[in-house]
Amino acid sequence: MFFLHEMERTIQLHPSFFGPRIHDYLTKRLMSDVEGTNTGNFYIVCVMDTYDISEGRVVPGSGFAEYTVHYRAVVWRPFKGETLDGIVSSVVNNGFFVDVGPLTVFVSVQMIPSDIKFDGNATPPQFTDNADQVIEKGTQIRVKIKGIRGEVGQMYAIATIKEVNLLAKLRPLYETFSVVLEVAGEMAVSNQQATNMRVVATAPLMETPLCGEPQRFLVDSGA
Repeated sequence: MFFLHEMERTIQLHPSFFGPRIHDYLTKRLMSDVEGTNTGNFYIVCVMDTYDISEGRVVPGSGFAEYTVHYRAVVWRPFKGETLDGIVSSVVNNGFFVDVGPLTVFVSVQMIPSDIKFDGNATPPQFTDNADQVIEKGTQIRVKIKGIRGEVGQMYAIATIKEVNLLAKLRPLYETFSVVLEVAGEMAVSNQQATNMRVVATAPLMETPLCGEPQRFLVDSGA
């Protein structure tokens, strides 16, 4: 699920960047540092804007200046029970791994319907019901998250395919996405090569804390 989240980051800037365009340098540095990163709780998809940049504080002994930048970003956080589309990245005898954007999900044999069996003699290895359902590397598949574990800079998930429709038409992944969000009545547009979706807010967005009531979005691949 996508959220608009307010955060802050401390950035140190070399004296060579001091000048009338210092805010532009800070914004570019912020985007290069945080976009596409994983906090352990969510992924930062893109920075929408910066709304407060503090006065610079000289770091003793270095000459660098330190700034605190407050910014708004679109973040993606998966939840237990959420149904997601992904692409199978590898198949092993006890299950298979699925890439859901930046998140790697494991589906064990216990979470696979009993009529779908592992075939190690196939090339490439696959799970199949010997009919129309084949799960191999590169297969687009829909999974339901059963559990998530987060660490600093890492997130892991397990999922099931017993409760979802494998034959459903999946939206294409890993394409350029366009984020169009109406923030406090103003439109902000960002194009990125990352998690691959077009996210359109269903209503004007205000500040949305992750611990509060989820702000829902219409997620559309553009198809």
